[in-house]
Amino acid sequence: MSQLPVPGRDTVYVWTDRTAGDQRELARRLLRRAGGALLGRPEAEIGVGRAPGGCPEVYAADGRTLPVSVSHVDRVVVVAARAGGPVGVDVERRRPLPATPLARRWFDPEEAAWLAARAEDGRELDFLRLWTAKEAVGKALGTGLRDGGLRRRMPVPAGAGELLRPVHGCPGVRVGHPAGGAGLVLAVAVAGAAGPVEVALEQRAGHDAASRSAAVERTSLPVVVRGS
Repeated sequence: MSQLPVPGRDTVYVWTDRTAGDQRELARRLLRRAGGALLGRPEAEIGVGRAPGGCPEVYAADGRTLPVSVSHVDRVVVVAARAGGPVGVDVERRRPLPATPLARRWFDPEEAAWLAARAEDGRELDFLRLWTAKEAVGKALGTGLRDGGLRRRMPVPAGAGELLRPVHGCPGVRVGHPAGGAGLVLAVAVAGAAGPVEVALEQRAGHDAASRSAAVERTSLPVVVRGS
C-alpha cells in the first residue's frame, strides 16, 4: 500500500488486520508498512524495535523515526502512526460487562454519573469507549494508566463534530473513536496537537497479508490512501 499524506495536515494513519497466526509478526509487518508509507522508504529498509520504555518504535536507515502505537485483541492487530507527534491506539472487543459498577470504581465521578444516566442497552459500549480512550491517551502521553490515568476525564462519546476532540486538562491531547470494525471499539489519541487532527483508516478483510482487499474510511480532508 502507498499513502500520500497531504502537506500541512496533521493526520493519524491506522492499519487494522487480523491473523490466525502470530500477532507479533503481524504487528511487525504493519509497523514496517507504516514506516514505509510515512517515512518514504521501502519496507525492507524500515527497522522495528522497542524504545527504552518498552514502547514500539519504527525507524529508517537515515535515522528518522516515526511515532507509532500498537494494540491487539482476539487476533486483531491495530497499528497507528503519526508523523506529527505522539500517538496512541487501543482496541477492545465489545462484550457484556458490569459497566456502572466498574465506572464507579475506576473512573472520574462525573464520568461514572454520566454513564449511569445512559440508556442501559448502550452502557457497555459507552464504558468501553471511555476505557479505550483512557488507554489510547495514556499511550500517546507515554505514561500508560499510571498516576491516575483511569481517573483522567475523557470527552464523552458523541456522534457529531470533530473525530478527535480535546481532553480536559491536557493541552494538545485529543482522542476519538474511528470505526473499528464489527464488534470492535477503537480509540485513537494524539499528544502535542496544535489543532484538529484527521484520521485515515485501512481495514483489511481476511487473514494475514494474503488478503488483497481493503476498505478505507477517510475523514473530511482529502488524504490520499490507496489499497495495495
